[in-house]
Amino acid sequence: MLPQKSSILLLCILAVACHRKTVPDKTLGGTGRVHTEMGYASYYADKFEGKKTASGELFHQSNYTAAHKHLPFGTQVSVINLTNHKSVIVRINDRGPFVKGRIIDLSKSAAKKLDMLGSGIIKVKIKYRK
Repeated sequence: MLPQKSSILLLCILAVACHRKTVPDKTLGGTGRVHTEMGYASYYADKFEGKKTASGELFHQSNYTAAHKHLPFGTQVSVINLTNHKSVIVRINDRGPFVKGRIIDLSKSAAKKLDMLGSGIIKVKIKYRK
């Protein structure tokens, strides 16, 4: 009888451990599965300050916003610098980047949080919910 109880206990522990791996990322708004992409990030030049974005709102370097090719406007995206592991959460409000290999364009404030102002382009992983 004791071995059967041990087996049941072990199965319960494994079930709890597996469940923890699928707990949703609380840093991202919304519901649904967390998706990831890897590629390069760049940031907006100052000449875009005050210009209209594809969503219709005005661009400001001081906001934590970004451009992505296809994510819906308003999507919150976690951007992680793969060199120093610093991260920032941005909101998609524009379309782009339109350079091969780049997956996201960031405002200067977001780029500063990632410590990428000197390099201009960095390798990143982005996470978001659809």
